[in-house]
Amino acid sequence: MDVYPRILSRIWGVPGSHTLAVAEQHGAYNAARKALAMSPAEVTDVVLKSGLRGRGGAGFPTGRKWTFVPPPEKRGGKPVYLLCNADESEPGTFKDRFCMWNDPHQLIEGMIIASHALGVRRAYIYLRGEFEYVQRRLDEALAEAYAKGYLGENIFGSGFSFDLYTHLGAGAYICGEETALISSIEGYKGQPRLKPPFPAVKGVWESPTIVNNVETLAAVPWIIENGWEAYKAIGTEQSPGTKLFSCSGHIMKPGVYEIPLGTPMMDLLNKWCGGLRPGRTLKAIIPGGSSVPVMTPAEVAQANMDYESINKVAGSYLGSGGFIVMDDTTDMVDALTNLLRFYAHESCGQCTPCREGSAWMYNILCRLRDGLATEDDLVALRDLADNIHSRTICFFGASAAMPVQSFVTKFRDEFVARVESARAGLPAGLAVAK
Repeated sequence: MDVYPRILSRIWGVPGSHTLAVAEQHGAYNAARKALAMSPAEVTDVVLKSGLRGRGGAGFPTGRKWTFVPPPEKRGGKPVYLLCNADESEPGTFKDRFCMWNDPHQLIEGMIIASHALGVRRAYIYLRGEFEYVQRRLDEALAEAYAKGYLGENIFGSGFSFDLYTHLGAGAYICGEETALISSIEGYKGQPRLKPPFPAVKGVWESPTIVNNVETLAAVPWIIENGWEAYKAIGTEQSPGTKLFSCSGHIMKPGVYEIPLGTPMMDLLNKWCGGLRPGRTLKAIIPGGSSVPVMTPAEVAQANMDYESINKVAGSYLGSGGFIVMDDTTDMVDALTNLLRFYAHESCGQCTPCREGSAWMYNILCRLRDGLATEDDLVALRDLADNIHSRTICFFGASAAMPVQSFVTKFRDEFVARVESARAGLPAGLAVAK
């Protein structure tokens, strides 16, 4: 494998990597000291020039997002808040919990730097409800940082004071959407809000708010310590740096791998993931978590692991980096039915197309799976997906629709075979050889 700097996972596997003592042995908080000696504008400029893109799924330039916060004279006396999105709920994605569990001080340091750049006095790490064990580890790390004077009043004698807290949600997928996260942390039902106004202008407690993903913030210390040029030299021109990929499915070595963006997809599969199970062939890969379009083997062979390549080759997305591999034993009707069960359950119910449509699509897929569907069901399934996509307040509707659109298009023969089996009175499932 190629040699490259491990920006996010450099001390994973080191005994005691989650403790302040070990983290400091590997340079923790040096970047924060350096950043606090810089002006907020200088810190923002370094992050902007680095090309760091949000790692939660959308891939929006982080530094540019920070510039959307209005200047003090236009805030009406409101403070600025930073929220770390640690709700990690996307099926197939589990890299953020690895960051927080293995190296919580890296995230804390990233939030100190970002808060200095943004003029934030208080910030919050919002964790999904199932992450209580991660919250305990983060709280232990926060206590260590406070005891050492790295959080609280006058950090490093710089005059900058900053407090950081954790907040546990209730385990709702929708709270990974930034405005739903804001509603939840305020104590309201976790439902997305119409934009504009955008959170950078009017977010939590009606104040300017920046919401960044765990992995995004964890990358900031390395960028400050090593410079934007060093970060930009890794990856591709439009997708610089390294990224964490959560790799699961029919592979020999599932896990979280940090690789440079632009790495060929087949290299991630074969070099890092150890390839497919013995005797099996590749059938499909979902490259960015369950909500993105599935890819065929022909598309996989042409694509690289970056934002532009995946979209150009397959019309799919890098997303949150949930790399789900399926071999030739996979029944694509069953796989899609399983995905839609999740989306039908997790819809917040605010928008009619999503609330009604996701459940309707799931019911149709259950009929397909059980050998009870007709040709009209296949037509209705595709029509539903097309009419849900981009017709909801947030991206959840598209997240439910895109798997349906891609599975039914790229593996149409299997869906048609289920209909034909039903018409012939054959038992469900005979259409696909195992």
